[in-house]
Amino acid sequence: MSIPSIVYKAHATGNDFVVYADPDGRYEPTADEVRFLCDRHFGIGGDGLIRLAHPQDVSDLKETQLADCAAGQAEWFMDYRNADGSLAEMCGNGTRAITLFAQRQGLADRPGGEPFRLGTRAGVKILTSLGEVEGLGKDVFRVEMGSWQRGDVDGYEVSIPGTAGSARGTFVDMGNPHVVAVIEDAFASLPVVESLDLVTKPVVAPVIESDQNVEFVRVDDIDQNTGVGEATMRVNERGCGETLSCGTGLCATGIVLRAKTGISHWDITVRGGTLRVDVTDSDVKLTGAATLVADIDLL
Repeated sequence: MSIPSIVYKAHATGNDFVVYADPDGRYEPTADEVRFLCDRHFGIGGDGLIRLAHPQDVSDLKETQLADCAAGQAEWFMDYRNADGSLAEMCGNGTRAITLFAQRQGLADRPGGEPFRLGTRAGVKILTSLGEVEGLGKDVFRVEMGSWQRGDVDGYEVSIPGTAGSARGTFVDMGNPHVVAVIEDAFASLPVVESLDLVTKPVVAPVIESDQNVEFVRVDDIDQNTGVGEATMRVNERGCGETLSCGTGLCATGIVLRAKTGISHWDITVRGGTLRVDVTDSDVKLTGAATLVADIDLL
């Protein structure tokens, strides 16, 4: 097995991962190994696997991606794989989980220190360790998720096989593809967020060739005095199914809610907890907690 004998379990608002460090570039996993370790019955269990490695030791990276890591001063790279073994461009929650792991390994500064510059397949992300933050938890990180692109508002139709109704969705590129559907409004006929069957993969029309994550969101409150909105979201991720949280999906949700309401700051509750999303015309920031659960000896 091309996996070290000791791995770790981590999560960020319930989005859980098998993680390990590979400073010598010896342990690039196969798709079969990822599927085995992420299996919740026969392995450890997780929404994905993250190998913390140096960029030059990640075999699928192109020269341009290596150059981006060098330009962004990212000594470490988040080599992220979905639970089905497929490569993933980006995982916002994964950046927080692997940065907490890097802290515990002495590879990243603790609160008050320098931000951690982390290479990903969607570019270099900068994470600032905030420590404990009221309402968000302890071991909280603010992630500079970078630039984003949004398609036409409500340009897609979203439905769930076996569930009556549909909703309009908006495409967002966060380095990985998303379609965000705002429901429980005058234009959607799907059930309430809590009642959706997200074990079943949603259908998006027109079809997006790359496949996509799909987020379903309800606006709960908008405080016009503070300029902060509150929302509830659930997500079905490609290669995973429903997860308790999705960092890039939270960012995509904040972007779409901003387009629809004009509000740029959102506290969004997912099944794994509450996170803050702050959107500008040029970038988006995601703030939330991470947890290191256990170290595990593989037999």
